[in-house]
Amino acid sequence: YYDIISMSYLFLSCTEKIQVRWMLTLFLSMLSFSLSMSISPGPANLTILNSAMNYGLGRTVAFISGATWGFTALLAAVCFGLYQILVIFPILLDVIAILGTLLLFWMGWKIASAQGAKIQMGEQQDEKNIPTFMQGVLLQWLNPKAWIAAVAGTALFSASQNSQHLIWFILIYFVVCYASLFFWGIMGEKLTRFLNTDQRAKIFNVLMGIILMFIAVHMCWQHFD
Repeated sequence: YYDIISMSYLFLSCTEKIQVRWMLTLFLSMLSFSLSMSISPGPANLTILNSAMNYGLGRTVAFISGATWGFTALLAAVCFGLYQILVIFPILLDVIAILGTLLLFWMGWKIASAQGAKIQMGEQQDEKNIPTFMQGVLLQWLNPKAWIAAVAGTALFSASQNSQHLIWFILIYFVVCYASLFFWGIMGEKLTRFLNTDQRAKIFNVLMGIILMFIAVHMCWQHFD
């Protein structure tokens, strides 16, 4: 199979070889950008980490799915029209930054004030505290980090003015985002055994809540600085 591919590549013209290399470079650039933005710590990642630790990965999948689909919808909207609107009306980003900060601060406070020193994975958990699909969607649309990734990615990969490239970028980002957020969920569930002693779980919840509130204020401060 690989010999056939190698032979096919040899018979390509110089122009075709350049195009293949360019497409491969573009694909790797999209993959690298998506991974670096998705896997790095942010409000959604920390929420997933905390939820999987307290409620298990299974009950966090809904939020992971919501965050992934929410960002994908945001990215598609920015790629195909919203980017031009933001260029004309940049004040919209200011409004999003303020609303996002309020939402993230509220979620951070909710995490930090969670009751219980022990993690209980049974049915007696309070269902209303488990993050939902719609909360994942809303978080991404009001998440300054998500907007930065969507706007920066659109500006970077729309230079060729080829809508097909943007579609590929959205599809690649969807897969990478889902895998990255799922990875944070796995890490959170793995932390359960280590933190389910003494007051470690409570301390961890308070720490995650404070970090999330700090990230919210810090991103808002950077936006208006």
